[in-house]
Amino acid sequence: MNDTINFQDVIKKSVLHLEAFRSVSYIDIFLGLACSFAIGMFIYWVYKRYFRGVVYSYNYNVSFVLMTMITTLIIMTISTNIILSLGMVGALSIVRFRTAVKDPLDIVYMFWAIAAGIATGAKMYPLAMIGSLAFGLTLAWLSKKKSKHQAYLLVIRHTEEATDDLRVQLRKLDTKLKSKSIRNSFTELTVEISLRDDNTAFMKTIDNIKGIESCSLVNYTGDYAQ
Repeated sequence: MNDTINFQDVIKKSVLHLEAFRSVSYIDIFLGLACSFAIGMFIYWVYKRYFRGVVYSYNYNVSFVLMTMITTLIIMTISTNIILSLGMVGALSIVRFRTAVKDPLDIVYMFWAIAAGIATGAKMYPLAMIGSLAFGLTLAWLSKKKSKHQAYLLVIRHTEEATDDLRVQLRKLDTKLKSKSIRNSFTELTVEISLRDDNTAFMKTIDNIKGIESCSLVNYTGDYAQ
């Protein structure tokens, strides 16, 4: 009987061991998907509650819930076999997403959903829940802090006779010049103004200045005006 084991036999045995699939119980599947769904719904609520963009997208928000569950399913699948996990990495490396995400905060929510799905798929349920709760509280705190110093754009259209009085009123406010254009003896002035509350009484004062044609205030997020 030949008990000699050569290098080729060792390689074959190692490959067969790597190809062995580890079964995932139904309880693990149920707990993983249920936990990922709960965390995804929490992300959904936080995004909807503290959204500060121009147009709220329901479909984009729903994708966070599905993204969390799909990521959990992927992690559960690749954790059963190392060769399958390497193949999954190779397949995902050639995927290209061409959808433009303009708001940097939307990218943060995407990474949050993916990270929660990875932690849930790896059966790290406390990590996924505590981490998601920490992210949600941080976003809520930062959103409320930002709302106290909300930036607005003040657009004023006036004639030459209103220049001096308008300058006096703008000096009383915390303003920053964004643009100025002159057309047909009319000047259009756009300034950025920071308000700590909803007090807009200064607009009535500006509108009463002789030579003011129009005065409007719009919400400003840095990239978009609402």
